[in-house]
Amino acid sequence: MQVSLRPSPNTQHDLQADHSADSTTASLDPKKLTFPLNVYAKVLLLQEGEAEYLHYGLFQNAQTSLKEAQQYSTDLLISKLPPPPCRILEAGTGLGKTFSLLRQKGYDVFAITSDAIQIDYIHQAQGTEVSVSRHSLETFSAKPESFDVILLQESSQHIDPLVIFNKALDLLQPAGDLVILDEFALKHQATEPSSLHWIDNVIALATRLGFELLEHSDLSQMAIPTLDYWLQATHMHRQNLIHDLDVSTAQLDQLDHSNHLHREEYRNGHFGYALLHFRKKDMPKWRLHFLENEHCSEMQELFRRIFHHEMPTELWQWKYAAENSHALGIWRENRLIAHYGGIGRSILFFGKHENAVQIGDVMVETKERSSLTRKSPFYMMAATFLEHFIGYGKRYLIGFGFPNQRAMKVAERLGLYGEVGEIVELSWKPQSRPPLIRTHLKLIDLPTKANIKAVNQCWQNMAANMQTSVIGLRDWPYIQQRYLYHPSQRYQIILVRNRITQHPRGILILRYDADECEIIDLIAPLAEIPLLITQAKRLATLGKASRLFCRITKNFTECFDRTHPTQQATGIKIPTNVWCDGPSVELLKNHWWLMGGDMDFR
Repeated sequence: MQVSLRPSPNTQHDLQADHSADSTTASLDPKKLTFPLNVYAKVLLLQEGEAEYLHYGLFQNAQTSLKEAQQYSTDLLISKLPPPPCRILEAGTGLGKTFSLLRQKGYDVFAITSDAIQIDYIHQAQGTEVSVSRHSLETFSAKPESFDVILLQESSQHIDPLVIFNKALDLLQPAGDLVILDEFALKHQATEPSSLHWIDNVIALATRLGFELLEHSDLSQMAIPTLDYWLQATHMHRQNLIHDLDVSTAQLDQLDHSNHLHREEYRNGHFGYALLHFRKKDMPKWRLHFLENEHCSEMQELFRRIFHHEMPTELWQWKYAAENSHALGIWRENRLIAHYGGIGRSILFFGKHENAVQIGDVMVETKERSSLTRKSPFYMMAATFLEHFIGYGKRYLIGFGFPNQRAMKVAERLGLYGEVGEIVELSWKPQSRPPLIRTHLKLIDLPTKANIKAVNQCWQNMAANMQTSVIGLRDWPYIQQRYLYHPSQRYQIILVRNRITQHPRGILILRYDADECEIIDLIAPLAEIPLLITQAKRLATLGKASRLFCRITKNFTECFDRTHPTQQATGIKIPTNVWCDGPSVELLKNHWWLMGGDMDFR
């Protein structure tokens, strides 16, 4: 559908001046709005004579103006509501036009927005006594079951779906309605991240948390002309926008580029516009939430009940306080009964830098494990975590972990994980021998320039051998955080270098436990592995260990063949996500390099 930029009748005589249909829009000053809302508001004032909405319009035909299309969209949303009187929460009220219409129709409506400028404008237009407050949905609170309806008109894309549905569970009356009108991601892309929520995941989460889907209307084709409108209108009024709003040419170029890309995502079916209408059913017995730092003590107590030993606060923070780590928990009657953690990890994915996540600390209280079906706490956590975070277009491209055989079989049966490898153990007898004449050992324990350079050089040399594999980065920032800054464990980080040239040959990371020495990690070109094992045998003897061993993915054991290890199975499988679209099992199968340092955080 092509959109013609026909002005509204009251603006045809002068498109270069601000006009208003009534006194309320006269007070709107686009300069006070943030970019790009200031641009859209200014365009509407120039083109339509007023700016009542800043959201998409739904165009019925090519002759429809944006003002008419936007009003049609709001009318459609309101048509889904039960008749008044009922109490409505409008989350993200924008300029307040929908809020005003709802009040006029007799609804008891309370609106929230985190934008103080929008609140000031609503107060100017509708009076300071109206029920509007400065809150995001995340920070808003009210008595349980305070509302019959929650509306989100193009605000849901900025709020995590888990937050939306949890708030709806708390705030809605039994059988209350949640109505969402917004953009969504419809198809997965292998190369580009998406800022929009995947619509299938949103619907699946809603069902999982106890909502019934009453309506799913695809309105994409009606919404696309809005992007054509913005592109044409910003071009037409470009000089006015630059002059009146003090925006730069570069900003407008970037906005046009973004809208062009967005329009193409619509046309190739990756993005879409939809109305989702949910109804709250019975309150679920389990409540699923993100774990935050304030939940640390609850997680520690759960850990203590299940594993019968302590997780120190420092270890919890070391794992999960980082921005790149996330965890989910399930509560029953205000008691944490399950946990599913994810620790972010930068990786080389067949030579390309990507982000992965290691799943760990998966636990469910014993009395809640009776069901291992798609109604179990484990399933709720795992499916939600995968949908939120892992796969194409998401925060992490892939996930990995080290579940025991029972947990792996459960996850495979539920369709969550697929196997892409296994861990084996290689062991050697320590060997007493003189120092190797051509190499020299150095302990790395401080972040000196020389140490940083040596570690990074060893990693770069190793990475060159890993262009057809998947491996976690082993550069200095990782080594420092993982080994030097571990809150409870101590490791030996040994640099093996040429005695004459001082050229680094590789890094050994050792951990001693009782009379055993584990090669917890190594960083070196694969051809240097025999040298490193020889040095490790000698170091194990000096450390009075009776056994030297390492754990490694089975597909890389041939790199150790010249060292003549004893090999035994561990029963530990390497899983990957098969629940959401992402790299396939076939692509990842037997390509991971993983060692003891990747496996856990001992």
